[in-house]
Amino acid sequence: MTVEQNVLQQSTSQKHQQTFLNQLREITGINDTQILQQALKDSNGNLELAVAFLTAKNAKTPQQEETTYYQTALPGNDRYISVGSQADTNVIDLTGDDKDDLQRAIALSLEESNRAFRETGITDEEQAISRVLEASIAENKASLKRTHTEVWSDSPNPYDRKRQDNCPVGLKNVGNTCWFSAVIQSLFNLLEFRRLVLNYNPPASAQDLPRNQKEHRNLPFMRELRHLFALLVGSKRKYVDPSRAVDILKDAFKSNGSQQQDVSEFTHKLLDWLEDAFQMKAEEERDGEKPKNPMLELFYGRFLAVGVLEGKKFENTEMFGQYPLQVNGFKDLHECLEAAMIEGEIESLHSENSGKSGQEHWFTELPPVLTFELSRFEFNQALGRPEKIHNKLEFPQVLYLDRYMHKNREITRIKRDEIKRLKEYLTVLQQRLERYLSYGSGPKRFPLVDVLQYALEFASSKPVCTSPVDDIDASSPPSGSIPSQTLPSPAEQPQVTPSELPSTSPTPRSFIHKPFTQSRIPPDLPMHPAPRHITEEELSVLEGCLHRWRTEVENDTRDLQESISRIHRTIEQMYSDKSMIQVPYRLHAVLVHEGQANAGHYWAYIFDHHQERWMKYNDISVTKSTWEELERDSFGGYRNASAYCLMYINDKEHFLIKEDTHKETGQKLVGMETLPTDLKDFVKEDNQRFEKELEEWDLQLAQKAQQEKILASQKMREPTPSVMTAQAEEPEYLEQPVRSDLAKYLKEETMQAITKASTEHEDKNPETVLQLAIKLEYARLVKLAQEDTPPETDYRLHHAVVYFIQNQSPKKIIERTLLEQFGNRNLSFDERCRNIMKIAQAKLEMIKPEEVNMEEYEKWHHDYRNFRDTTMYLMIGLEHFQKKSYVEAILYLICAYQNNKELLSKGPYRGHDEELISHYRRECLLKLNEHAAELFESGDDQEVNSGLFIMNEYIVPSLPLLLVDEMEEKDIVAVEDMRNRWCSYLGQEMEPNLQEKLTDFLPKLLDCSTEIKGFNELPKLPSYSTHELCERFARIMLSLSRTPADGR
Repeated sequence: MTVEQNVLQQSTSQKHQQTFLNQLREITGINDTQILQQALKDSNGNLELAVAFLTAKNAKTPQQEETTYYQTALPGNDRYISVGSQADTNVIDLTGDDKDDLQRAIALSLEESNRAFRETGITDEEQAISRVLEASIAENKASLKRTHTEVWSDSPNPYDRKRQDNCPVGLKNVGNTCWFSAVIQSLFNLLEFRRLVLNYNPPASAQDLPRNQKEHRNLPFMRELRHLFALLVGSKRKYVDPSRAVDILKDAFKSNGSQQQDVSEFTHKLLDWLEDAFQMKAEEERDGEKPKNPMLELFYGRFLAVGVLEGKKFENTEMFGQYPLQVNGFKDLHECLEAAMIEGEIESLHSENSGKSGQEHWFTELPPVLTFELSRFEFNQALGRPEKIHNKLEFPQVLYLDRYMHKNREITRIKRDEIKRLKEYLTVLQQRLERYLSYGSGPKRFPLVDVLQYALEFASSKPVCTSPVDDIDASSPPSGSIPSQTLPSPAEQPQVTPSELPSTSPTPRSFIHKPFTQSRIPPDLPMHPAPRHITEEELSVLEGCLHRWRTEVENDTRDLQESISRIHRTIEQMYSDKSMIQVPYRLHAVLVHEGQANAGHYWAYIFDHHQERWMKYNDISVTKSTWEELERDSFGGYRNASAYCLMYINDKEHFLIKEDTHKETGQKLVGMETLPTDLKDFVKEDNQRFEKELEEWDLQLAQKAQQEKILASQKMREPTPSVMTAQAEEPEYLEQPVRSDLAKYLKEETMQAITKASTEHEDKNPETVLQLAIKLEYARLVKLAQEDTPPETDYRLHHAVVYFIQNQSPKKIIERTLLEQFGNRNLSFDERCRNIMKIAQAKLEMIKPEEVNMEEYEKWHHDYRNFRDTTMYLMIGLEHFQKKSYVEAILYLICAYQNNKELLSKGPYRGHDEELISHYRRECLLKLNEHAAELFESGDDQEVNSGLFIMNEYIVPSLPLLLVDEMEEKDIVAVEDMRNRWCSYLGQEMEPNLQEKLTDFLPKLLDCSTEIKGFNELPKLPSYSTHELCERFARIMLSLSRTPADGR
């Protein structure tokens, strides 16, 4: 073995050991490095046994149910599931007192572990990972057999799956693989990493290389990863299927299991496999020199550990990849890093003959791509299960790492000492300030300045010479008595002296209770307690003292607050000098997890360095985003979503994000131009297959249209009454077939206008009467449009022209609409109306195309039809809601909200009150969610299936509708409430079949994609007359005004 190979092997060993320690720290919650190293040593490097040793030492004696959960939750157990269940009867009980069982289990595990490694060259950890990958594939295959539509199913219309312009390509979730999408997209958008993968060529002697199964795996995986990256570059699809790359991961190991993959663990393993693949290539091309592995150079750095162990100093250089950081107890990323870089008693590093232990970490070499793992999961020793940490943790877009570099350790130590001194002084100041702000010795405390102000107000109050109870008539009834202000005042009855007034009424009287006046304090009584005796001199001295003391306290408080603010600024600016901002790292990607420790959904925010904007990669959905949205989803502390992995890149290493250019011309290469020849051919073939899908779809639509055209022509040959062909171009709500009640309503209004015009004008010429009738009808409609009416009276439903007037439509649109009203064939019941109808129809025919834009005219009438439909959706939805028929109500309310939102985008008077519809849509979903949860809790198979059917068919497709409008805070809170309701079942003991269904369902509920998914069937609207529509709408709106708003 060469020296270079020996050094590389030692570095790899150190890296794996550090990885194991990080995983143990995250799983068990134990931070003592010595204890973790001892457990790893005792378990012979077996991660599962190390966890068992540590939790057995530290856990309290669990209940039998918790013990069963823990046994089934070990990552090495083949029966691992996402939520605790009944343990396999063949599992050795490690919780009892039988030491033989424990030793036998350890020996058996070690024997199987060593045998598996000898046979396959694969570690237990890798086998554990394979089990969850296999579970993901099994989930994908099982999803194909389900009868209901899954949220990640492909749309039958290929145009829905077509890539728009140069929008980034998404990755399909093939069954609990959102973790795969988040990691791969983050790496793919590192252009240097993308180039390395796309230009990877397998070693020429690849056929002779497969010495064991591990090497068999790497080359096929690299081939599929290259294909996947090529599709992400040049595909014409909106999203691509990563199944083949995931299949490679699954096929590498053969075992059973079920859980959602841990992303940090997957990222570790992915980089290890890539490192192995590039190492094979590097060794082939080294030409006698030390092989350079681009994965190591890109993702791995080194730090120097300097410390004291039991009084003895030591220094070690260690390699690291993803750097683990604890979240609990810290407010921002720098605090996490400071805590990670210092362990134990730091004073012992600078003192001789100390028995204390401690160490510092200093970065000696930072990787171009620096990844931080945020440990947001910890093992609850008492409950025997992992829990998620939801604490808020802030992180910057640009992170300066100068303070953690070995070359700056002297100045950093000085600054740390100064910060420590300032924080100690800050603590003293904050304690002093607290004494001013919380003054007193009892349980209730108040600001001292307020206490002095109250004392001043008391001293300045008007003195009262009598006891507070002396002037109250004890014989007066405590309730129902005459209010004091109802008695005549002394000024009103001067002939009666106070001594003549009886203490009680001589005759009983009935009194009316007046809640707002009964307890009113008489004007002659003081509003507050007051001193009984105080001289002017005493008051003057006391007021002077209290004023002075109050001023002194205000000044002291202000000085303390200013000093505290000044110290905070000094601490914040401690590292802002030029020498400490020379190592900038810019945030490249944030990987987010939403949910609990046992289940959840993953997505990524990735910075587009060339467009200088954030993009959100959520499986198949790729959308523009903002830093504000990223903060809300990633910092934590507000929702169940928070960042678990931060990827920073060296801001000075431009090669990381440099775009490809032509070697000769220097022009920028884009898309397919960046691909090697073999990958261009691969992508072209896939694009041709997709284009064929589009052509077949177009052909199907063309055939369908042709069939409809033939049917329509056959219908046209059938004889139809001439009366039905007249005015066919009129809007449907102005057409007047005999069955239309709306026609009757408009006919009555039109007849009234004609009759009034005939009586008011002597000239009975039909054309003159028509002009006057139109003016009268227009005046009536203008009056209705200008009326200020309550919500239950909406005149827009009475007539389209009212809607047009309120929304300021062009005058020509209104004129033509009124002409069509008077030109309607239903007016032909007498000679006068028939003549007016003919004149109106003639005028309609005389209108030239340039006088009225018919396209605009149709748009206005289409909007009015949409407004009436929206009204009916809302009305029917609210009627069902009040009857507590929430399943029937929800689709109507959703349609009402979506249609109304489209209308309001064109003007504030185009639709109904958006807040009202939003409120009832939200309330209906919450009640449906609660009902479904109650059905699930029942445990009855039929009711459980009914509850999950409600969730899959109504709740899950509705969530993106609530999340897409991120300004609606109440909707976001409602989504969180619904998700939390179901996440609360995690860890609860339940039947295995219920756990399986819950595990299958939760990823869909926690999917944060805002891509709108369609419902199986939208509700159909019945036909209502205008009179019936207005009456029912008024009735339902009146009932709402009498119902409590429930927070609306």
